Amino acid sequence: QVQLVESGGGLVQAGGSLTLSCAASGGTFSRYAMGWFRQAPGKEHEFVAAITWSGGNTYYTDSVTGRFTISGDNAKSTVYLQMSSLKPEDTAVYYCAASGFRYADYRRRDKYNYWGRGTQVTVSS
Repeated sequence: QVQLVESGGGLVQAGGSLTLSCAASGGTFSRYAMGWFRQAPGKEHEFVAAITWSGGNTYYTDSVTGRFTISGDNAKSTVYLQMSSLKPEDTAVYYCAASGFRYADYRRRDKYNYWGRGTQVTVSS
């Protein structure tokens, strides 16, 4: 059974920084891409960022471009999300996901096969 475990969430003030981690374990699933999604109070599930292992391509939603950076350590099967200049609107539960699709629109939730349980990020004003 493939497992994804997020860590690094917490409470920070606006303008601060946090780095989230997502470690994959437990199976031989081909993880062509990994991504981060979030769900804020009263809002829909939202794509945040994704990265492909083969080409190193990264993707971001407009609202986080320039503030968030996604990266990965293939040897550790771990993906990171570095968040800076945090805003109260970034408050959400952040979910890590892994995709088994070689080519896909990684902004779509249905292109991911495994999901973590989420980690809470709260940004105070």
